[in-house]
Amino acid sequence: MPLEKLQAFVLSNSDYGDSDRIVSLFTLEHGRLKGFARGARNSRKRFGPALETFARIDLQLNHKEGLSSLRSADVITLYPGIRGILGAIAHGLYACELVESLTPEGHPLPRLYRLLATYLERLDSGHVDDADRRLFEINLLNILGYRPSLQECSRCGAAFDARGALMQHGGELVCRFCAATGRQIPLSALQGLNSCLATGRFGRVAFEQEGLQQAGILLDESLSSHASRKFRSLEFLQQTCGDAMA
Repeated sequence: MPLEKLQAFVLSNSDYGDSDRIVSLFTLEHGRLKGFARGARNSRKRFGPALETFARIDLQLNHKEGLSSLRSADVITLYPGIRGILGAIAHGLYACELVESLTPEGHPLPRLYRLLATYLERLDSGHVDDADRRLFEINLLNILGYRPSLQECSRCGAAFDARGALMQHGGELVCRFCAATGRQIPLSALQGLNSCLATGRFGRVAFEQEGLQQAGILLDESLSSHASRKFRSLEFLQQTCGDAMA
């Protein structure tokens, strides 16, 4: 089996046996995959710190379905700025878990790879901001084809008016003609999320506080509806950054 050279983010890792490690990777070339690193906990020469969560690495592996065999890995960056700020760690872990939980295995997603890289670089620079988190989430949903309809009713296609939309189960947004009840999502929240989709640059979108909170409620509902389990890192994020940011 030929040896491949790939670029990747480490999404998570777990110890196996006395010295081995199983690593969840998000690669530029193959999307998400799992790798088996034999002797990784003992071999500083082949792996060193390269298999730490949210590290960005160059690696060599024998790629195969199920569990690839990792041969070596070199660090591109460990994002030291993230690792020095507890809130940045919480956001970085959460972003990696979203990618791990929501992406299909073995399907390249270069746009999402670049989005994750840009977000981790933003966190590494010391910017820990809830608007950035929401920009990452709505663009992730958009890339994966899960984005809620932000401008028009998902059922009848009518444009949302100044009152905004009504959120149904799973984050579906509808107008008042198609549903009599639902959580009101104001127009400011929808406009803010549309602005997030229009730019790929973090720090460029300014939400009104109420709009940011309601956008967060919509995104939390949308993300959870597409996940098979609860996000473990979300509790840590809430404890670390407080209710206003989670």
